[in-house]
Amino acid sequence: MDDKTRTELEAAAFRGLVGHLQKRTDVQNIDIMNLAGFCRNCLSKWYMAAAKERGIDMSYDEAREVVYGMAYDEWKDKYQLEASDEQKNKFKETMPLHAEISGHT
Repeated sequence: MDDKTRTELEAAAFRGLVGHLQKRTDVQNIDIMNLAGFCRNCLSKWYMAAAKERGIDMSYDEAREVVYGMAYDEWKDKYQLEASDEQKNKFKETMPLHAEISGHT
């Protein structure tokens, strides 16, 4: 497979993941983080880092809007729930497994 095709497939997979996460507003970031070690915010940070590597100036808020499909504050108001003590404890326990770019490691 050539690099152009590989990049196109990777971009399509990214769009699929982002679309799925935008559809699953019922799934909280802390639950994704606790299970998989990354969340929508991490994905936004990876997106922003990729833009900066290519000389594209992008803020974290702009990157989050790409991933969330709306302004982050709007998403939080509509869909984010208060994390339970159990979720917060699991978050702390799983910190060593969180994505490095997440800012939590």
